[in-house]
Amino acid sequence: MKKKNSSLRETALVATGLLLVACAIGFAAPSKAGEHKGVTEVMTQDLPEYPGKEATMLVVEYPPGGEDPVHRHDAHAFLYVLEGTIVMGLQGGKEVTLHAGETFHEGPNDIHTVGRNASKTEPAKFVVVLLKDKGKPVLTPLE
Repeated sequence: MKKKNSSLRETALVATGLLLVACAIGFAAPSKAGEHKGVTEVMTQDLPEYPGKEATMLVVEYPPGGEDPVHRHDAHAFLYVLEGTIVMGLQGGKEVTLHAGETFHEGPNDIHTVGRNASKTEPAKFVVVLLKDKGKPVLTPLE
């Protein structure tokens, strides 16, 4: 059990460090060609201490009334709300409403059933750090 707690602690430290980097650089990186509108990839970094793994940081902007399709990440996804209010929900769980400064986590086996801007008049923005297998997509839409 000690090994598992240590690994989880290391994962949390990596995610926290990546969030701090995102704040420091001001989210100025452009989106990659062909990516979803409103999603900006800030960085992707190999994690040599975890062979075959990488961390990807995204900034997601929901326009007023904007929402995501049902999807999964096949990754640990750590979300931090920067502006506005969003509603998140995972299959089998309750929807949660998050405001600026609040966080959310999705595990690699979770299905993200609800992701939307809670406002019909104001935009919302959040940062997501994904710890995933190297080269895997950041999002897989589900029917």
